[in-house]
Amino acid sequence: MPALRVNIPANATWTQNGVTIAGGNGRGNGTNQLKKPYGLFVDDDQTVVIADWLNNRIMQCKNGDTTNGQVVAGGKGIGGGLHQLYCPADVLIDNETDSLIICDRGNQRVVRWSRRSGTTQGEVLIDNIDCVGLAMDEQRYLYVSDIRKNKVRRYQLGEKNYTLVAGGNRKGDGLNQLNVPSYLFVDRQQTVYVSDHNNHRVMKWNKGAKEGIVVTGGQGKGNALTQLYHPSGIFVDTLGTLYVADSRNHRVMRWIHGDKGQGTVIVGGNGQGERADQFNVPRGLSFDQHGNLYVVDMGNNRVQRFSIE
Repeated sequence: MPALRVNIPANATWTQNGVTIAGGNGRGNGTNQLKKPYGLFVDDDQTVVIADWLNNRIMQCKNGDTTNGQVVAGGKGIGGGLHQLYCPADVLIDNETDSLIICDRGNQRVVRWSRRSGTTQGEVLIDNIDCVGLAMDEQRYLYVSDIRKNKVRRYQLGEKNYTLVAGGNRKGDGLNQLNVPSYLFVDRQQTVYVSDHNNHRVMKWNKGAKEGIVVTGGQGKGNALTQLYHPSGIFVDTLGTLYVADSRNHRVMRWIHGDKGQGTVIVGGNGQGERADQFNVPRGLSFDQHGNLYVVDMGNNRVQRFSIE
């Protein structure tokens, strides 16, 4: 299941106070708690799945049920067994096979876990990869970031061979390099957007390109509207507008397509904190088909939803 194609008006605004849809009850392993959550995925029925990093599990919450999540993979302690996860960093739903695809980072593998009831273990799709981000395109190719080798790979599901689609020229800040590529987004043209974490920029690699284009950031770490500070989750809507979880600036930014200059803060940016209008290191980011924004607020151990106005 590729990320949703979402039509969001260029002048859209969002409520500034988020509603907690998962976690927010302190750091813990209860079904109403999270522990340093990372990535998330929003399905077209507003089902949200969350990579609950330090609980070594994937949590699911259905739209409307904000009190209790459901463990849908892992949760059996740290380990490398097929029934276990170890610090999962990202997750997506593949509706074609009714399964979860999980970046099982601590085990340096990508696993597939059936969503059918009674499933007690997953299967390894890719191993020996220090992954953080996952994405799938409309042809059901799987894209995986490798932060140790500073590259992004594309796989046909079930195949071990891959195509290099971004980076792979050692760590650096050149246009053909990446420095800790984390989250990914892939559009209909198989253009790959990469959250280039330690270069404080977002890169765009057109299909078949040997180097990327700086979409935003790359001006050193900082909190100016032209800067990012450890960008994390990213999303691109049908107009080409880019949304970025600017983690260490505790805000979500928007860049209108074609605007290489200043971005706009759409939520957060009110300092680090735990109020409904604040974040503490936002990580994963996504939208539902109505344009509501979902943000993993890692340091506050919660997921926030911001309604489109």
